[in-house]
Amino acid sequence: MENNTNHKLVENSSVSVRQRLACIMLLSLSLCISSLLLHKSIVVSASAAEQRRHLRIGVALEPPHLDPTAAAAAAIDEVVYANLFEGLTRIDEYGKLQPSIAESWKSSRDAKQFTFNLRKNVLFHDGKPLLAQDVVFSLTRATAPDSRNAQKRLFTNIIAAEPVASHKLLVKLREPDVNFPSKMAWGDAVIVQRESAKTNHSNPIGTGPFRIKAWRRGANLLLEKNKSYWGAMPEIDTILFRFLPEPLAAQAALRAQEVDAFPNFPAPELLAKLAKDSRFVVESGTTEGETLLAMNLQNPFFQDLRVRKAIAIAIDREALIAGAMFNTAKPIGSHYPPHAPDYLDLAKGYPYDPQRARELLHKAKWDKNNMPKLTLKLPPPSYARRSGEIIAAQLANIGLSITIQPVEWAQWLSEVFRQKKFDLTIVAHTEPDDMEIYTRKDYYFGYDSPTFDKIMEQLAKANTAKTRRRLRQKAQKHLHNDLPAIFLLQLPKNLVRIQSLNGLWKNSPIQANDLTKARFDP
Repeated sequence: MENNTNHKLVENSSVSVRQRLACIMLLSLSLCISSLLLHKSIVVSASAAEQRRHLRIGVALEPPHLDPTAAAAAAIDEVVYANLFEGLTRIDEYGKLQPSIAESWKSSRDAKQFTFNLRKNVLFHDGKPLLAQDVVFSLTRATAPDSRNAQKRLFTNIIAAEPVASHKLLVKLREPDVNFPSKMAWGDAVIVQRESAKTNHSNPIGTGPFRIKAWRRGANLLLEKNKSYWGAMPEIDTILFRFLPEPLAAQAALRAQEVDAFPNFPAPELLAKLAKDSRFVVESGTTEGETLLAMNLQNPFFQDLRVRKAIAIAIDREALIAGAMFNTAKPIGSHYPPHAPDYLDLAKGYPYDPQRARELLHKAKWDKNNMPKLTLKLPPPSYARRSGEIIAAQLANIGLSITIQPVEWAQWLSEVFRQKKFDLTIVAHTEPDDMEIYTRKDYYFGYDSPTFDKIMEQLAKANTAKTRRRLRQKAQKHLHNDLPAIFLLQLPKNLVRIQSLNGLWKNSPIQANDLTKARFDP
């Protein structure tokens, strides 16, 4: 008995030791697992925090280059405005004028002289300080005979730009212009330095909160934070612009979480589906994009107002907006945005009437025997390509023979904008308050109206809001009645973003994707 008892005690003792060892091993393993999980949690948390500093933006069009002072392509400003390059002034997300490189300015009583006080802590991306001489160089370069600036008219009123001090500038104008500080907020008026101006196409050197890191042509463009920026430092460390011209590819990239936002989503027909996905926010805003069927007015066919009116009433705008824009756009009757305070609603001025259009062509002595064959050159944006197909079919209904020719942006800028080798084209003019383009005799559609020129001269000198409103509406009426272009629709801004991303513009008061306030919220 005793031996058995002792054996049992020894056996129980052995079991107890094994149990204690097992417990110790389990506890150690548990501690290890907990430690691993804790480590993994820290890594995941760090990764999430890291991800919140890197922004991926989808854009439909790749810019032809990165110098906003040397081309008309809106795709350039959509990458560089406020992000890479800055002007004396800037336009904010509400369309209001704000200080930028110039912290303040004042005008002479006659609005013919402007003094700009520059910030004293502004550095270019290469570390060189921005001085008044850089502003003088930028303004002088824009008006030089070899200037490629698409908006040269912004600067032609300048008689002289003179440094008053290292950070103070005086600009003298030929004619009064109360809107001169606003013109200096355009992307075409950003400040560049003499040393790097010629290489800004591929290696842009600006003063903005981001600088270029890498550009994989045909794929993406990477910006990184400028740690020497003079202003409020952005929360985002890098911005990757992905070029996704195909609507289905844009949608796929969003759904696969390969991009965080598409500020100008190119496929309005897909917005409803994306809005039902809880991962995304879909917002429809306004732009300055007056979308035109532009005519080459050097072509004798278009010089007859009856012909232009025939084209205007041969287009069914309701069908156009439904078919090309899925009812996300508004019709317009002149070159002025519907959301602007001085807008005059003229959209119903040319109701759809193909029979009347045929009669006007007949009165202008055009019929099936002598009707010219016309080419419609369409740049890449989906609004242009889709609208072009619908308009070509509608114009064929009144006897016009239209050949559609899709072109890339570089070809459009060369053939249409510069060389004026076109009959018809469709394009959105996205610059703010830009009715002045119709005073430019060398502009691509070649309009010339002394009456309209006089209205715009008076507008530039107007010093009260009431007078400016009256003149702006008078200008809209003139364009509506004289039809230098066929006014189609106001381009909408369709923003799609992930839920956690905030700080993007809902509206586009200027052709830009200002990402300086972008952030990821928890």
